[in-house]
Amino acid sequence: MSTTAAPYLSTSPPRAVSPRIESIDQLRGLIMIIMVLDHVRDFFHADAYLFNPTDLSKTSVFLFFTRWITHFCAPLFMFLSGVSARLYNKKKGDSATSFFLLTRGAWLIFLELTVVSIGWTFNVHFTIYILQVIWAFGVSMIALAVLVRARPSYLLLLAIALLAGHNLLDHIHVNGDGPAAFGWAFLHEQRPFFHKAFMCFVGYPILPWIGLMVLGYYIGTWYTNLSKDIRIKRVRLLGWAMIGGFISVRLINVYGDPHPWTVQSNTTLTLLSFFNVTKYPPSLQYVLMTVGPGLIFLSYTEKKIEGAGDYLLVFGRTAMFFYLIHIYLLHTLAVIASAVTGHGAANMTALTTWVTDNPQLKGYGFSLGIVYGLWMLIIIVLYPLCKWYDKYKRANLTERPWLSYL
Repeated sequence: MSTTAAPYLSTSPPRAVSPRIESIDQLRGLIMIIMVLDHVRDFFHADAYLFNPTDLSKTSVFLFFTRWITHFCAPLFMFLSGVSARLYNKKKGDSATSFFLLTRGAWLIFLELTVVSIGWTFNVHFTIYILQVIWAFGVSMIALAVLVRARPSYLLLLAIALLAGHNLLDHIHVNGDGPAAFGWAFLHEQRPFFHKAFMCFVGYPILPWIGLMVLGYYIGTWYTNLSKDIRIKRVRLLGWAMIGGFISVRLINVYGDPHPWTVQSNTTLTLLSFFNVTKYPPSLQYVLMTVGPGLIFLSYTEKKIEGAGDYLLVFGRTAMFFYLIHIYLLHTLAVIASAVTGHGAANMTALTTWVTDNPQLKGYGFSLGIVYGLWMLIIIVLYPLCKWYDKYKRANLTERPWLSYL
């Protein structure tokens, strides 16, 4: 899902190409690895079919953490996509950047409605559409395509307005399944829509996701216009400021998340309640909690992480390829697991809802230890394939510019 390369489409002279900033690819690679854990949990953990892992009345600390750590993935990837778009703009200019964002955004929406939806459901009849993260990336890129020529100060104001202000809309609801209700869900309210021929679930209301990409595009100016030392200081300072902002706003417990934290039966559960913020759509507190640590990671990894850095770079540079492959691999393994454990392969195919909402799969699944073991195995298996694709893509991108879309 990187936006760092595309065909040159401008008639103006090419701009100077700056060295690739590996900290961005390293963080992107780390995000992809963590993301797989959540998806393995969905397909293989027994409790995933019984209750939400953040339900404090039923969860354990380990299970809560397993879900909580994956909260960092989507917002940081959206943010990094904005940063990458700004770096691309530095090399190619406004017109080429706008065209690339527009076409890649449309391509991602198409993938979500076809290849990705089939991968999650194994339903080739297209009776269910789950508009989730790839769709949100696509819509956000199209929105950013319109904004690439805006002044950085205006972009910052827009990002702050979307990220800090959208929770003012939390109490607005539009009932029914009509265009107005769908339009509101598209903007701000996660919910399903039912039609006689299909079901559509708006999983990622778009307003704050656009805000995250726009914020990344603004921060990208620090990578194009500032010296390395000053950039590192600013990124690190902003990261700590966001963490401090999260703690402060969460403690006040008045605004920034539709679900305030509450005192529980013991200190541990109270602490879990404090960190149990809202992802759909991502609240202000959710964004502060996740993006802040990501910025600190970026500030300390301007130089490649010794040892693990090469592995992170491979996954970071092949993110879209990795995403598509891992969905089909996980779902295929889940079909086999369901059949072997007596729950039937059919219950894992032609899904008409999210896999964990399938009542026929209650009782299926494995322990959290097996989930972690399978997660590590999937990463090990996919690494050689991603490494091959990374090498192929970098060697052939000039002659095959369509590779920048995968």
